[in-house]
Amino acid sequence: MNIVCLDVEGVLLPEIWIAFADASGIPELRRTTRDEPDYNKLMLRRIEILKEHGLGLREIQKVIAMIDPLPGAREFLDALRSRTQVILISDTFEQFATPLMEKLGWPTLFCNTLEVAPDGSITGYKQRVQNGKLATVRALQSIGFDTIASGDSFNDIAMIRASKAGFLFRSTDAIKAANPDVTAYESYADLLAAITAAL
Repeated sequence: MNIVCLDVEGVLLPEIWIAFADASGIPELRRTTRDEPDYNKLMLRRIEILKEHGLGLREIQKVIAMIDPLPGAREFLDALRSRTQVILISDTFEQFATPLMEKLGWPTLFCNTLEVAPDGSITGYKQRVQNGKLATVRALQSIGFDTIASGDSFNDIAMIRASKAGFLFRSTDAIKAANPDVTAYESYADLLAAITAAL
């Protein structure tokens, strides 16, 4: 039995931190897992920047409310879900992603949780599990699933390589160059065809 594991930001949704960086005028918040492979280092710096600027969850959620899925993402996801089971696996947070899942038709999402103080400031984060994407793929395989994975960032490579089939999607030139053996796609139609062929 097959199950598809998809990254979320950059694949189905715009990068939330980039949208917030642009809205807040803080360019350093544009760094994502496409730029920084060390997720903990990335998040601790983000939390530090938010504190420096007196920003918290409320301000981020206001920006999130204006975000829509990438053009064609909902149709791609609907088509994929009509063929097989799909789980979205993301290093984002429940407090960010839940409003956006409605716009994607409420797919299953595995992600992390923010630690938020009563005043709305973000004080930390709790990962569901270490190396969540790879751990999820391995757990699914342990209960009899064949996984097919796709994502765009450094933190997607392990789950892509651990799966029976895996693809980069709209990734950076640097990530593609570092992983020349992983097929990369730019369009939903091509990715859907590749996943369908692997089923």
